[in-house]
Amino acid sequence: MKYRNDIDGLRAIAVLAVIFFHLGFLQNGYLGVDVFFVISGYLITSIIYKEVLENRFSIFTFYERRIRRIIPLLLFITLVAFVLGLLFMLPDDLENLSQSVIASNLSANNILMFITSKDYWNTLNEYKPLMHTWSLGIEEQFYFIFPALILIVSKFSKNYIKLLLIFISLFSLLLFLFSENEASRFYLLQYRFFELSTGGLAAVITFDSKKISNSFRFLLYFTLITLVGLMLSPIQSSKILVLLTTLLSVLLISLGKFFYIKDKVSNYILQNKIIVFIGKISFSLYMWHQLIFAFTRYVLLEKINFLQGLLLIIITFILSLFTYYVIENPFRDRKRFATKKVIIILGIVFFISTTSSLYVYLKGGVIKDFPSLGLYKADAQKQSKLFSSNDNIHIHYNELIRNLDKPFELQNNNHKMKVLVLGNSFGRDVANIFLESTIRDDIELTYFDIDRVKNDHSLKQRAEDANLIVIGVVKFISKQQIVALGLDLNKVMVFGTKDFGYSNGINYNRMRAISDYSSYYVSMRAGTLAIEQEYEKEWGNQYISLIKPLLNSSGKIRVFTEDGKFISQDTEHLTKFGAQFYAKRLNNDLVSILKKHAPH
Repeated sequence: MKYRNDIDGLRAIAVLAVIFFHLGFLQNGYLGVDVFFVISGYLITSIIYKEVLENRFSIFTFYERRIRRIIPLLLFITLVAFVLGLLFMLPDDLENLSQSVIASNLSANNILMFITSKDYWNTLNEYKPLMHTWSLGIEEQFYFIFPALILIVSKFSKNYIKLLLIFISLFSLLLFLFSENEASRFYLLQYRFFELSTGGLAAVITFDSKKISNSFRFLLYFTLITLVGLMLSPIQSSKILVLLTTLLSVLLISLGKFFYIKDKVSNYILQNKIIVFIGKISFSLYMWHQLIFAFTRYVLLEKINFLQGLLLIIITFILSLFTYYVIENPFRDRKRFATKKVIIILGIVFFISTTSSLYVYLKGGVIKDFPSLGLYKADAQKQSKLFSSNDNIHIHYNELIRNLDKPFELQNNNHKMKVLVLGNSFGRDVANIFLESTIRDDIELTYFDIDRVKNDHSLKQRAEDANLIVIGVVKFISKQQIVALGLDLNKVMVFGTKDFGYSNGINYNRMRAISDYSSYYVSMRAGTLAIEQEYEKEWGNQYISLIKPLLNSSGKIRVFTEDGKFISQDTEHLTKFGAQFYAKRLNNDLVSILKKHAPH
């Protein structure tokens, strides 16, 4: 294959789009990843197809090239992220980072993101240093499967390779079009395969082509302008954007083959020295940028403005130059690093970073004492939590309320006010506020998970026995919804939403500089106060706000108790300190509720 500078130029556009997207400055910049998929499919298939036709394709040589190209930088970045996590992260976030290190090292972070995050656009992902390696997972899984498929098919006939590419591209495209699960479409290989394989199909179709009419060069210009326009556009339909980006990228690469040498416009836009060099270091740029942005948000800046963003991009470029010349290029050079040496070095680094991350993960990230969260190394869980979704050291206090999911003791506690808490994890927080309050000895509390209301008919009996029904859920709930559950509205009190900012990380890293915890406030997520107002309008005097008691005149929320304990462990759910803090702040409200609803 002749080296094509125009593809490096396209890489540069793609990586810059992704970088500006992750800074929050380019709404559709994430489409740069789709461009990368097409480029990868095109280049990989071009190499494999040529070697198959010449009867010299070796799947082991292919894997060796891919290992040299990807794994050294990947392992370096995951190791850097892990070390920085040890220095700056709270245990819950460190536990999640450790998961990501392991998954990234095993080429499976896309699967982890699918299981844990679902929503790629969630603001919480901005604080995940390895969130972006999901795309590497897809590419590496493709590299593992695709060459084997071609090798098998080529044993029957090399002419079948094109048919294979058409079939798998159409099959994957149909899966993509008819899937209603957005997270699946985004993170899983079977829904992304067509982007890589259509790039491969373009490589096979144009493999022997030498010339094309000059009139097509205007289509080349139009395609490039349209692709950049999509990234800049306000269109939000992800399916349409992905399909258009894939099509335009395939066209751009295919047409570029015929014009990249002789076309002046292509030379000026896609092949000037600056943009080609950006394309050459694009892998390092891609691997560094999210790590830098995430830790900046976690340690220094709640929001990154434009000038700060430009400074971070400069830092990203400097670090990328370092890894390009010190890691990427040397490991690709067989003269400098023999295959055996590469395997040994990468094996050692893989073992160290993966086992260290596994150890930290199994400790729940609690590798030192965190008094501000009430978490201590001596109390960290010893057992593996690889498959635990409802009991770990971070949610244990909240989950304990599930032990109260049982009918009222009608015979022995007739003198106590019977409180039914209906909700989810937010409801369990409310239950803890009641149990940490001064009225705890005057109530009998039972909990019912709102997710069970359709299948568990015991709610009706508990609601009839209850003197008070407390609602605590993540999303807004209306009176109509409560009536639909068959509950008595006169018994109902609703506790509102909670929001303690975007991340506890920056609060944790600022703690040493805080002299008065009672005066430290942070901004809430956009839309929180609108939900609060909706609750107040709907429920009136049957509503208890969990935001107003901690809100200052600037509309910011308090995150610490007077003695520097976190009110929330994850900016949404309460620590024990938080429940005790609310119990004191809401004491008069709780006493009034007791007087109003207690049995006479």
